[in-house]
Amino acid sequence: MIRAVRSWSTLLRQRLTGGGEEGNAIVEFCTMGILFLIPLVYIMLAVFDVQRAAYGVSAAARDAGRAFVLAPSVGDAEVRAREAATIALADQGLELQGFTVACENGGCLQAGSSVVVTVAYTVPLPFVPDAIGGPLASVPVSSTHRTPYGDYRESKG
Repeated sequence: MIRAVRSWSTLLRQRLTGGGEEGNAIVEFCTMGILFLIPLVYIMLAVFDVQRAAYGVSAAARDAGRAFVLAPSVGDAEVRAREAATIALADQGLELQGFTVACENGGCLQAGSSVVVTVAYTVPLPFVPDAIGGPLASVPVSSTHRTPYGDYRESKG
């Protein structure tokens, strides 16, 4: 059992030049890049969806409060507020899910009162079917906006 021993110069040359592993770094880089890139892209998609929903519900609550206060009567106020919230969410490609209106300090459209509008939306995580995740694979987003009616306005209620 005698092995042929290479000379020191041959071994040194192989170590300095890579020793027969040419091309493996590219394969490893591509494999690891794909393994890290896919989760990164997924996280970015999820974050962008949540950010879009957060902006949408914030704008919807603000616009609904403004529409409620500017309505000519209490009967028209909630209809206008709901329509304003629907339009604001549609600008972000979303549908209205949760919508509540509450009046404080003396009733709706009374001098010195205020209107509190809450808009809620549940953002489903991308590429997760309902059978697997359902409500667990979603992020709830909500926004509350308080709009004062004004102390020196005529009461409409």
